Amino acid sequence: MSEKAQQILNNPFLNKGTAFTLAERQQLGLVGLLPPHVQTLEEQVKQTYAQYLSKTSMLEKRHFLMMIFNENRVLFYKLFSQHIAEFMPIVYDPTIADTIENYSSLFVNPQNAAFLSIDAPDAIAETLKNATADRNIKLIVVTDAEGILGIGDWGTQGVDISVGKLMVYTAAAGIDPSSVLPVVLDVGTNRESLLKDPMYLGNHHERVRGEKYYDFVDSFVQTAETLFPDLYLHFEDFGRSNAANILNKYKDKIVTFNDDIQGTGIIVLAGLLGALNISGETFTDQVYMSFGAGTAGAGITQRIYEEMLQQGLTEDEARTHFYMSISKDCSLRMIQS
Repeated sequence: MSEKAQQILNNPFLNKGTAFTLAERQQLGLVGLLPPHVQTLEEQVKQTYAQYLSKTSMLEKRHFLMMIFNENRVLFYKLFSQHIAEFMPIVYDPTIADTIENYSSLFVNPQNAAFLSIDAPDAIAETLKNATADRNIKLIVVTDAEGILGIGDWGTQGVDISVGKLMVYTAAAGIDPSSVLPVVLDVGTNRESLLKDPMYLGNHHERVRGEKYYDFVDSFVQTAETLFPDLYLHFEDFGRSNAANILNKYKDKIVTFNDDIQGTGIIVLAGLLGALNISGETFTDQVYMSFGAGTAGAGITQRIYEEMLQQGLTEDEARTHFYMSISKDCSLRMIQS
């Protein structure tokens, strides 16, 4: 096998598998390296879906789909686009939680992600260049994996949440998969089971906090913005103590978005407005209680509060419409800001 042919077959953005035409096989040095019958993409999708249906558990189905993802992105997304409702709980939540928790022990392929270590801050630019291989990156989903999907801190294993979220972007919104990059900021983990696990693939130390942490995040942001000038930067599953700080630092400087704060808030607000359209009640007459005051709960409350202001209430008037419950002890407090 020529080096060029090997590179093509091992590159999920270029590999078409049995869909390479005879002319393409001749041109690319693939003659004899694939079964002789040329399949259409539709035939590949039908064949792959039949294989998917033979898997008996959600985790097994996800492993199979990730194998296709790692080998042939065109085939994966064509299949995904035809079965979005069926595949979403397999590719993303809730099955992805199992793969995050077992990421190190099940590791096979880095899935074109960038792993940035706070212990090697000088390697940020090199890592991003290596991970992108000259692709024109326009969207990054980055996580430090402290607050994954309600299951908490999973260190570098949380990279799977960035991979999964970008799959949703492509399947649901048509984003070019060659223009996206999943990133994990490995600043350590406070999960004792990971620190004691010799198979854990992340940094074996507790999470770095404070100035060193924020300097590392800033180095990543500045480097990414320099390398990818058309970048949209999506922050995902950062911990409560850092998420709002990071968003507030960059929201007026770059094109950025925090899914847990802004995304969750937008969706809940849309649901409330839809419900009030049915009930006929007035938005500013409602009183809201958020059960949980973490990143998502605070983001939801903030977005509804901002809508109260837009609909004419003063800040003091709007605050009287909100209570937040600290879910661990179920205590209530009036919103303060």
